[in-house]
Amino acid sequence: MTSAMNAPMTAYDNTATGDQIELISFHISDQEFCVDIMSVREIRGWAPATPLPQTPAYMRGVINLRGAVLPIMDLAQRLGLPAIEPSARSVIIVIKEGERLIGLLVDAVSDILTINPGMIQPTPDVACASVRSFVRGLISIEGRMISQVALERVLPEQEALAA
Repeated sequence: MTSAMNAPMTAYDNTATGDQIELISFHISDQEFCVDIMSVREIRGWAPATPLPQTPAYMRGVINLRGAVLPIMDLAQRLGLPAIEPSARSVIIVIKEGERLIGLLVDAVSDILTINPGMIQPTPDVACASVRSFVRGLISIEGRMISQVALERVLPEQEALAA
């Protein structure tokens, strides 16, 4: 028997109903974030982006993704954190949100999490409005506090990408 089979059930354990979601967690600086795995199309190593004029500071530029132009966003800057200095561990998480495809530059991917939706706690009222708008909720798991990113609010308006 595995230890998971012997573990006591928690208030969030809905495994009998199969009501679970999978998330990909990643690091930006010393913080951990996650997004729904169903939004992730691929994870690729850092490739320098070609800057575009008149774009927001958090937009690093564009890269060629198998013949398609993919905009790259520095997720740290978009969340109000210091810009990421790309390294060998830096990755681009290619996200599809609706009809839009965009690459998110992060420091490193760390884990695939399988959780029950009840484990997601609301963002506390002490957080500023911009944090509450970009963070859907918080997940406390295995001694870690992980912020779930609200992709639909983080991604720039379509017009900003077309500029």
